[in-house]
Amino acid sequence: MNQLKSIIKSQENRRRRNFFLKLILLLALIVVFESKTWISPFLEGFPILNNSIRALIFLISGNLIISLARIITLQFYLKRTEDSRVQPNFIVGIDRLATLFNMIIMLISLILLFGVEPLKFLTSITIVAAAIALLTKDYITNIVNGLIIMFSDQLEIGDKILIGKNVGFIRDITLINMLLKTETGEIVIVPNTLALTSEVVNYSKNNSHQVILDSEIPFYSAIQLSELEKTLNESLASFSDYVYVDGAQLNILERKPESIIIRYQFPIKSGEKTVEKNAKKNINQTLINWSNATRKA
Repeated sequence: MNQLKSIIKSQENRRRRNFFLKLILLLALIVVFESKTWISPFLEGFPILNNSIRALIFLISGNLIISLARIITLQFYLKRTEDSRVQPNFIVGIDRLATLFNMIIMLISLILLFGVEPLKFLTSITIVAAAIALLTKDYITNIVNGLIIMFSDQLEIGDKILIGKNVGFIRDITLINMLLKTETGEIVIVPNTLALTSEVVNYSKNNSHQVILDSEIPFYSAIQLSELEKTLNESLASFSDYVYVDGAQLNILERKPESIIIRYQFPIKSGEKTVEKNAKKNINQTLINWSNATRKA
C-alpha cells in the first residue's frame, strides 16, 4: 500500500469515529426536541432556543448524510484502486464537493435559526436570487469547471503543465482556481475556466517526458546488460507511484575500444523535480554499487 493510501485510510478512520459521535449527538437532540419531556414547556417559552435546536438538528443531519455519502464513495474508490495508484484529484474533488454541500446546509440552518421556513424564504427572494446568479455567473462557471478538472484524469495535482506563458507544477485545485508553482518558486493562480478553455500542455501525461541517464562503463567490468537492466529496474521499483517502471529500458549508445556508453531511461508520471532528482540519485548509486561489485569480482 502506498503512503497516500495509508494517509487517506487513517483520515477516513478518524472521520468514521466523528460520524458516530455526531450521530449520538443528533439522536440526543431529537429526543430533547421531539419527545414530550419536562424540557418541552421550557423550549416553548424560549422560541430562540427552540429554533437553535431545530437548526442544529438540521445542520448535523445534513452533515451526517454528506459524510456518509463521502465515506461510501471513498471506500468504493479505494477498493477499486486497491492495486493501482490513487488520484489526488479525486480525493480533493470529493472534499471540495462535501464542503460545498456543507456550506449550503449551513446557510439553510441559519435561515431556520431565525424561524423562517427555507422554502418560503427562497420563493420570496426569487428575483434577488436570479440577480445574484447573474452577478456570480463567472464564479459558478469556475466552480463547475473546477469539479470537472478534479474528477477527470487530464490534469492532476503534481503534473507539470504549460498554460499560456506559464510553466509549473499543479500544487492545488480549488473550486475557483488552480495554483501553479513554477520551477523558480513563483505561485501562479489560474482560473479553472481558463484551464479548460485554453490550450494546455501536460508534460507529465506525455510518455516522451523521460528521465535519461547516460553512463560510461569500462570493459573490465563483467557486463551483463540483462542483469544490469534488471538491477536498475528493481532499484526503480521504490518509485513505482511516480514513474512507469515497465517503460524503463537500457540501451547501448556507443561502443568504444575500452568501454561502452549506456543509456537508462524511464517515463515519469508527475514531472516533479524532487521525484526526478531522487530517482536519478538512486539509479546513480545503484550503478556505482554495481560497478564496484563487478570490479571486485
